[in-house]
This record gives sequence, C-alpha cells and structure tokens, in this order.
Amino acid sequence: MKNTFFITGYPGFLASSLIRQLIHDHKTDLEHIYLLVLPSQEQKAKLELGSFIRENVLEENSISIVTGDIIKPMLEISMETNQRLLETVTHVFHLAAIYDLAVPMDIAFDVNVNGTNNVNDWVKTLKKLKRYIYFSTAYVSGRREGRILETELEKGQQFKNHYEQTKFNAELLVNQLKSTVPTTIIRPGIVKGNSKTGETIKFDGIYFMLNFLEHLSFLPVIPYLGAGKPEGNFVPSDYVLQATSYLAMATIGEGKTYHLTDPNPYKMRELHKVLSEHLLGKTPKGQVPLSLAKSSLLLGPVRKWLHVEKEAMDYFTIHSSYDSTQAVADLEGSGIKCPDLKDTITPMINFYRKYKHDHSKHIEIK
Repeated sequence: MKNTFFITGYPGFLASSLIRQLIHDHKTDLEHIYLLVLPSQEQKAKLELGSFIRENVLEENSISIVTGDIIKPMLEISMETNQRLLETVTHVFHLAAIYDLAVPMDIAFDVNVNGTNNVNDWVKTLKKLKRYIYFSTAYVSGRREGRILETELEKGQQFKNHYEQTKFNAELLVNQLKSTVPTTIIRPGIVKGNSKTGETIKFDGIYFMLNFLEHLSFLPVIPYLGAGKPEGNFVPSDYVLQATSYLAMATIGEGKTYHLTDPNPYKMRELHKVLSEHLLGKTPKGQVPLSLAKSSLLLGPVRKWLHVEKEAMDYFTIHSSYDSTQAVADLEGSGIKCPDLKDTITPMINFYRKYKHDHSKHIEIK
C-alpha cells in the first residue's frame, strides 16, 4: 500500500520545504499529500502550491489543500473530507506552531498546546496510521544547563520564554501517545537557511546576530556580546528536513525522540567572530556586558532599530549542550549528517545581503 501524508503548518517555510523533501525521497511509494491550511491562508497556499506543482512537474491532483484549524476540535475539517482522511492517511507531520520567542502566553498556549492536543485526538482516529511525526524543539530543556539527552524531558526546568514552555507542554502530550500510537518526536536546534543556497523565508534565530552586526557596521570596532562561552546550536534546514524524511519512514525511528542538533557546535563567541568577519570584514574586539545589551533591548526603539528580539539574548547565557547520539546513530548509513556550520556561512550571508531590505523576511519587533 502506498503512503498518504498529512502535513500541518503549510505554507510555512519548514512545511513547504518538507513537501519537496518527502517527494524527492519517497515519490515511488507516495499516493497523496494533504496540507492543512487556515481558511485565512487558503488563497496564498493555493498560489504557492500551484507554483510548486508547475515547477516540479507534478500531477495537479497529487497534493490537496484541506482547510481547517488546529485550535478547533477535530481540526475543523469538513465531515466529507475528514472521512476520506480517516480512511487513507498513513503519516501525519505536525509542524504548525507559534515559533516567535516573544509570543504572548495565551497565544502560544492556544496554538502550541491546545492545538497539539487537538491534533493528537485527531491522529488517534486514523485507521491506517503508520507514523505520527511531531516537530518539537531542543529548547524544551529551557534553562537547564550541562548535557541534555534525547531521552530526557521533565527535569523540573524553568523556561526562557513562552515559546519554550508551551512546546514543552505540547511534547508532554505527544509523549503520552507513544504507548498506543507509532510516534517520532523531532527536536531541531535553532533552524537556519539551506546549507547550500542560504534560502530561508524568515530572518530570526542566527539572523538576529546578522541584524545586530549590520546595524552596528558604522562603528570602527565591533564588540563581542559577553564572554560568549555557551554553545550556539544552529542547524541548516536541509539537514533537519532530510533527517526527518528518513527517520519518519525508517522502522528504527518509531517511538524515539531525536535531537536534530549540531553534534559539533561552536561557542557563541566564535560564531560572533565568524559572522562579523564574513558580513563586515571586521574582527570583533573587546566586549559589551550581556547585562548592558539585554537592558538596552528593553527599550522598544533600540530593539526595533537593531531588529533583535530581547529574548534572543538569553541564548548567550545558558550553558546547554544537546546530545544527538541517538540521531547520529540512527542516521548512520543514510548519508545524512549535519554539516560544519562554518561551511554554510557564505551562502547564508549572501542570501541575507540580497534580501536584508525585504521586510517580509523580518520578524515584527514590538
């Protein structure tokens, strides 16, 4: 029997890119792809999907848009469509979430926790389900420090922001399904653009560092931010997508949680140096205390000018190391591995330079 995929989070960057990866890897065994789209996003999704189908020379009826909403019971899918899904869907990829570090708690909880609970309930009704793949984040570890294992979750941790806390709460719910539903949990590090092309649709995460450097480029000397001793775990989107596509289908992936993180990450100071040298041609000197940098970002005009969320500074202070032993072991022989971050810097910065004035790619800073 061929497989039928159901994906939430379209037309977001990861969901859109995942479709391409799944078709590339599993086309011969693929019957159909269904994309859950909010009614407000339907027209945009149809335009993007139409372009994607033409560019990739696909059958027009090979991918379908399903309107619905994860924060509504049974995802608010029409009865007729839902009946068809219940009888055919074999793999569910749940990517829909609020990823903003500065998101208010009520919005984050509604989408990330209540939404995931609704997806969980819907998944349990599927008659031919082979795998439920849930996209979490390595940062469900919150403020925990030291080595963080893939097999760990509840350790009494506190959280840096509502995004982390609600993704933790959501992962707890998904974990409860593992005994009855074939589940794979994916915990990426901080996702950046494609390792070869630099392509991304959103300048957040490591791009906040580029925004910071870009707006301070007039200074004769660029300072480091604090001592920069914590690890910066940034992973290219293509690694995350390739690994997810493989582990979602491989028998070995069932019932496991994976850190799709950089097994050899650089310290934040080294990243700051490399980014500054590539973007500005300047090697940083001296340092600004992190407390001063964080205080300045409490001022709305400052963070809007720098185009940096104040919550991003917290990732310069937590000494966490994400163990990816299980992911690396289970990807052995697949040819999939996380590239050295330094090898991906040039295409990333070239893409950033080309689109840095495109406001649609920047996060709205409040």
